[in-house]
Amino acid sequence: MRGLLEVVEAGAAASSAASSAMNGAVSWWRDVNESPLWQDRIFQALALLYGLVSAVALVQLIRIECRVPEYGWTTQKVFHFLNFLVNGVRSIVFVLRRNVQLIRPEIVQHVLLDMPGLAFFTTYALLVLFWAEIYYQARAMSTDGLRPTFYWINAVIYAIQMILWVVLWWKPVRIMIILAKMFFAGVSLFAAFGFLLYGGRLFLMLQRFPVESKGRQKKLQEVGYVTTICFSCFLIRCIMMCFNAFDKAADLDVLNHPILNFFYYLLVEIVPSALVLFILRKLPPKRGITQYHPIH
Repeated sequence: MRGLLEVVEAGAAASSAASSAMNGAVSWWRDVNESPLWQDRIFQALALLYGLVSAVALVQLIRIECRVPEYGWTTQKVFHFLNFLVNGVRSIVFVLRRNVQLIRPEIVQHVLLDMPGLAFFTTYALLVLFWAEIYYQARAMSTDGLRPTFYWINAVIYAIQMILWVVLWWKPVRIMIILAKMFFAGVSLFAAFGFLLYGGRLFLMLQRFPVESKGRQKKLQEVGYVTTICFSCFLIRCIMMCFNAFDKAADLDVLNHPILNFFYYLLVEIVPSALVLFILRKLPPKRGITQYHPIH
């Protein structure tokens, strides 16, 4: 009986300690979120990380241009240029994050915070287009409709987003904010599906190549890693945007959620961009280029 009592008391003590630790963590989270100093530090850290990724993309773009200047604006060059642009703009926005929050009308805030996300979608949709072209060419299928489809999809997405911004500026009601965020979640899910579809197809096609094929294993790893990274980041963005739309505690467009902002942008943009740039760091060959497609 006495032993049972000791066990109960030990359990109660452990539960109390766990509850105290949980309360301490919640208190720390709240203190950091409400501290202007911590807010500024976290946003400055994000600006620095975005700036580093932007600089890496620019250096790689310059290296590619020096290697093959005669090929003009190829898919690879455009991809690195867009990475430089998107991450550079994000860096500037986070440097001025507190000032951005004061901009009126409020719709300008939405444009500054959301437009780089759309450009991020376009940047990585370019990879899906590139893989789709390789897949169709390898199967002796026509690729004539791929680029027009890519341009049309992007045009429609940007047009809908601009309409949502205009309506939100005209009538900034809660339902329109939810609709805009759910649209962005849908775009992210569409991108995730694109990577799964064409990355998966290309991966399976490469697997069927003879084992002794030159560069087969390296290309398998490259496609597999990039597909997994990009699918995961767009899926996380989709899920997070759904929470963001309906739960104010998950709102990303405010100053007092710096920790949430840090982990969100780290997971859905900074880390994926850095990893993909590292994986695709190889320079194109100077002659006999087969995998290098110019953008017309």
